[in-house]
Amino acid sequence: MSAPTATRPAATRTGARTGASRRTAGREGRLLRAADTPRGRSSTFTWMFALVAILNLVGLLMVLSASTVTSLYEYGSPWYQFRRQFMWLLIGSAAMVLALRVDYRSWRRRVNLLLLVAGGLMVLVLVPGVGVNVNGSSRWLGYGSFSIQPSELAKLAVIVFAADLLARRAGKAHDWRLTLKPVMFVFLVFALMLMAQPNLGTTIILATILLAMLFVAGVPGKPLAVTAGVLVSFAAAFAVLEPYRFRRLMAFRDPWADPLNTGFQTIQSQVGLANGGLFGTGLGEGRAKWGFLPEAHTDFIFAIIGEELGLVGALTVVALFVALGLLGVRTALRAPDRFGMLVAAGVTTWILVQAFINMGAVVGVLPITGVPLPFVSSGGSSLIFTMAATGLLLNIARQAR
Repeated sequence: MSAPTATRPAATRTGARTGASRRTAGREGRLLRAADTPRGRSSTFTWMFALVAILNLVGLLMVLSASTVTSLYEYGSPWYQFRRQFMWLLIGSAAMVLALRVDYRSWRRRVNLLLLVAGGLMVLVLVPGVGVNVNGSSRWLGYGSFSIQPSELAKLAVIVFAADLLARRAGKAHDWRLTLKPVMFVFLVFALMLMAQPNLGTTIILATILLAMLFVAGVPGKPLAVTAGVLVSFAAAFAVLEPYRFRRLMAFRDPWADPLNTGFQTIQSQVGLANGGLFGTGLGEGRAKWGFLPEAHTDFIFAIIGEELGLVGALTVVALFVALGLLGVRTALRAPDRFGMLVAAGVTTWILVQAFINMGAVVGVLPITGVPLPFVSSGGSSLIFTMAATGLLLNIARQAR
């Protein structure tokens, strides 16, 4: 006779099954929540933040290296430009954090105020005795070495305006009269003020940003192409008809035709790049900054990077901008809404086009336009507003789908 088999009470078996089911359900819920949370969101935000931090650190280091000689000669301290750049970086970082903490959608409610402030400051720049004139251009407001360039704020304001309008009229993107026309009207208002300064470089950047945003928004290709052609024609006319711009254009074509005047800066920039070779002369060991290359720590800092860090260092900086651009495109594609997509596209275009124009002028494949290298060149206005725009981009990346 076999021994009786011990059995668990029904309640116990039911409780065990219930507990196992709860554990399974909890595990499945965690897996589902993990699946619903896109991995690209946190990684895009983290990598983008890291790239911006690296570019700013490179900028601080190279501003110090490129400006020590002129700072010592002009101000009695080799740290002068470095201290100023570090101060601007702190202000720019605060602007980035503010833009990061405030939901980017809230800018839509303030777009008219933003346009009004930017436009008002642009008008003040043109008022004699109010705007600061440097080298024949009235582009700054301020006193002494503490000044801002309102055109940098204008870029951000027009980007937000265009993104808001194109997002509200998403279903009417095919009708260029309701999308292309109002955006171009606002652009022309700011372009007239920019050309009165005069500032052709920023005008070209702003036009490129808006054309890219209109393309992303789905505006038909034919009116967009016609508009781009008209804008290129006007830019060419302004470049040819203004004597100093024409001289720059001719110097770009053949800097050796006037090596001691219009072609001097381009030649010295190329000499510095050639002197750097593959691995560079070493940090702080460059010769171009010893009075040979004008604006070494601002518009032509990329030449100092190429001389002291070599082709490897220069290509590394290019790679950093390319990576930042790819992350910006990824952010635009994964933006939570149409407004975020368009803002991300506009800010990414801003950074990439400005970097391309700056580096193109330094290596001699583009005319000199006086455009700084984002995050790297010395300059307060450019750094502050570029950092604020980057804060918007990071805000969108953090909320991406």
